[in-house]
Amino acid sequence: MIRAAIAAALVLTSTTGVPAQDWPARPVTMIVPYAAGGPVDTVGRIMAQGLSEVLGQQVIVENVGGAGGMTGAARVAKAAPDGYTFLLGGSATMTTVPALYGKKTPYNPLTDFEHVIQFADSARILIARRDFPANSLKEFIAYAKANSASLQYGSSGTGAGAHICALLLDQAMGVKITHVPYRGSGPAMQDLLAGRIDYICEQVSTAVQQIKAGTVKPIATMGLSRSDVLPDLKTAVEEGYDLNCASLSAFEFPKGTPEAIVDRLAEATNKAVALAFVRERFEALGVAVEPPQRRTRAYYAGSLPPEVEKQAAVMKASGLSAE
Repeated sequence: MIRAAIAAALVLTSTTGVPAQDWPARPVTMIVPYAAGGPVDTVGRIMAQGLSEVLGQQVIVENVGGAGGMTGAARVAKAAPDGYTFLLGGSATMTTVPALYGKKTPYNPLTDFEHVIQFADSARILIARRDFPANSLKEFIAYAKANSASLQYGSSGTGAGAHICALLLDQAMGVKITHVPYRGSGPAMQDLLAGRIDYICEQVSTAVQQIKAGTVKPIATMGLSRSDVLPDLKTAVEEGYDLNCASLSAFEFPKGTPEAIVDRLAEATNKAVALAFVRERFEALGVAVEPPQRRTRAYYAGSLPPEVEKQAAVMKASGLSAE
């Protein structure tokens, strides 16, 4: 027994350079798999500041963009499992992109990482043109079923989060609405404001400005929880539809990272999201901190496989899958 304990301690020490319980002994790098300045990068930089305060070591953000987030995710999957490189992952890198590219994805989202914790989500909001003749999700679906041939929805591009969310909505409604892809969410929003398209499943951080200005009509929150910035808007789940298009934020270590280090980052993440400045900055962005029951390692690891399967089914049914 003593020899086994000593051997285990030596493994942890040789893997990380220091005993796992002393992690981190130097700065840690957070890989953000998108360009600087975007919404994911903003969340990453807020969390890097919070984690630096909690851990007592600097957490450095490194932007490794490209291929819809695959480049940065693959970089972490192949990194040394020493606890000094981790990924700011989430819905796109862990579910949507692998479902879209299938076996062409340069990593396996389920087996190439130590899944740490999901800590926040930015729900999508189903918003329609201002004069759309529906005020709730049930009314929207009834109208869409009766007028499916004439409706159009926009997105920031084929395979983007807004597109996937609208495809999930199609499946829930049992109809197929015409998709109009744009080069970014800005042009799509402009056409919605002009009434040239009928609706978008937009990020809450972008949608809330137009909702409060009265230039678009909010129909439902497409996430598990109501948005803090739109507390009166019901979720699709509340209206009886199993629709969740939340853009989750989560952390991933390379496979093989010692359990003690994975647990330490999960613990530090829970402490970081409780910091006042983190909460305030998230709220301003429309980003919701996950409730405690969803901020555990077990919950995150257990929720990923069915979500990957669901996304793959959506892609296959829509003809988007590269498989």
